[in-house]
Amino acid sequence: MWVLMYVFSYSVSPAATNDKAEWRLLPTVVFQEFSNEERCRAAKTTLESSLSHAGERLKSGLEDLKSLGKADPSQIIIAYNVECLPK
Repeated sequence: MWVLMYVFSYSVSPAATNDKAEWRLLPTVVFQEFSNEERCRAAKTTLESSLSHAGERLKSGLEDLKSLGKADPSQIIIAYNVECLPK
């Protein structure tokens, strides 16, 4: 058995908000079991691609808001890690 572990978190710079509760959000951890390493690695690749694409879309949207003086993409940090581990 193999386990795909996916960790996602993001944080907001203190300069971006006055609400201290939003400065650092706790990570989300998800586990999914696979019967073999090959299937786990295929899911890992797909998930990483999807997360990368989502990050690019978010950054693009923030750039649009920045041009209107409403946001600054440098204020938001998005991080993720995806691993396949033997169970």
